[in-house]
Amino acid sequence: MDRQALMADIDRMFGWIPSWFIGLSLVAGAILLALSVYRLAVWLLNRAFGTRLPLLSVFIERTSGPAQLALCLAAVALVLPLAPLDDAFRTPLTRLFVVAFIALIGWISIRVVDMSAARYLQNFRDVTENFVARKHVTQVRVFTRVADTIIVVITVSTALMTFDSVRQYGVSLFASAGAAGLIVGLAARPLLSNLIAGVQIAITQPIRIEDAVIIENEWGWVEDIASTYVVIRLWDWRRMVVPLSYFIEKPFQNWTRDTASLIGVIALHVDYRADVPRIRHWLEEAVKESKLWDGAVVNLQVIDADSRTIELRALVSARNAPQSWDLRCEMREKLIAFIRDEMPEALPRERAILIPSGRGDDAEFSGRPAAPEKMRASARI
Repeated sequence: MDRQALMADIDRMFGWIPSWFIGLSLVAGAILLALSVYRLAVWLLNRAFGTRLPLLSVFIERTSGPAQLALCLAAVALVLPLAPLDDAFRTPLTRLFVVAFIALIGWISIRVVDMSAARYLQNFRDVTENFVARKHVTQVRVFTRVADTIIVVITVSTALMTFDSVRQYGVSLFASAGAAGLIVGLAARPLLSNLIAGVQIAITQPIRIEDAVIIENEWGWVEDIASTYVVIRLWDWRRMVVPLSYFIEKPFQNWTRDTASLIGVIALHVDYRADVPRIRHWLEEAVKESKLWDGAVVNLQVIDADSRTIELRALVSARNAPQSWDLRCEMREKLIAFIRDEMPEALPRERAILIPSGRGDDAEFSGRPAAPEKMRASARI
C-alpha cells in the first residue's frame, strides 16, 4: 500500500476530524511511544546487565536526556510525512524539528566531553596531598568548562541562524563596523577575558584545585574553577567567588604552588633570663610526639631583642596548610604551658627602680645610688 492509499483510508475513517488535529495527534502519539520504548529498553537492560555491568547503569543515567530526545526526533521524522498537515502547521513543526536536532547534537557533544573528563579523572581521586592529581584535575575541569561554553554558544548560534530574520540580523550586525558592533564587543569583553584567563590558568597553573591561597586578606582553599570564576572555600566555611581574570591581573599568595607542605612560624617574647637551649630541646621533643608534624623542620632561634624581652621564633613543618595551622596552635599552647610551669623566670617582666621622695633629686642628679634599704624593685608579669 502506497502513501496515497494510506492517506485515503485515513481520510475516510477520520474525515469528520480536522486534519491539523489528526496530524498533531500523530506527532504527540509518536513522542509518547518513543518515550515508552526508551523506558522499556532501560528497564530490560538494567534487569539483564545492571548487576554485572554497573558502568552500564551509569552510562544510561548520564545519557538519558539525549537518548530520549533522539528517539523522539526519530519518531517524529517517521510520522511527520504521514501527518495530514497543511503548510501552516508543517512548516513550524519542521523548523522545530531542525532546532531540536541541532540541540541534540550540542547536548550529545557536552555529554561526551563531560563523560570523557570524568573517566579521565578517575585516575586522580586523591587531590589533597597529590601534586600531580591537583594539576590534572585543574586542567581537565577548566578545559571542560570552556569546551561546554563554546559548544553552547555554537549550538545556540546555529539554531538561531535557521531563522531567516535572525540570520539576516546577525550577518548585518557582525558585518557592520558601526556603534552596534562596538557595543556588542565591549559587552562581551568580560566574558571573553575570563574565558581566555581560564585557558591561561589551565596551561600555566598559578592555582590548582585545593591550593591554599590568600586573596584580599582572606585565607582559604580553591574549591572549584569554573569557566568564568573561581570559588574559594574560606577557613570559616564561607565562599568567595573571584573572576578568573583576577588571578592573571592581580597578585595573590599561593601557599601550595609547588608542594603542599608548609612551615609554620610561632613567635614568643620571653625574659632575658630564659634558658633558650632548654626551650629548644623541649620543643624538639614535643613536636616529635605530635601526629601533625611531618618530620622535616623543627627549629628555635632568637631573632630579636629589645629593652625588655627577647623574641623567639619556632619553626615547625606540616604536610599541608590545615595541619600547619593546627600544629602551630598546638605548639604555641604547649610552649606557653612549659614556660609557665617549668621556667617561670622566663616570663616577660617590667622592671623599675623606685626612689624615695626627699632624696630623689639628689640621688638622681648626683649619680649616687640610693641606699639598698631604701630601694625596692617591682615586677609585673
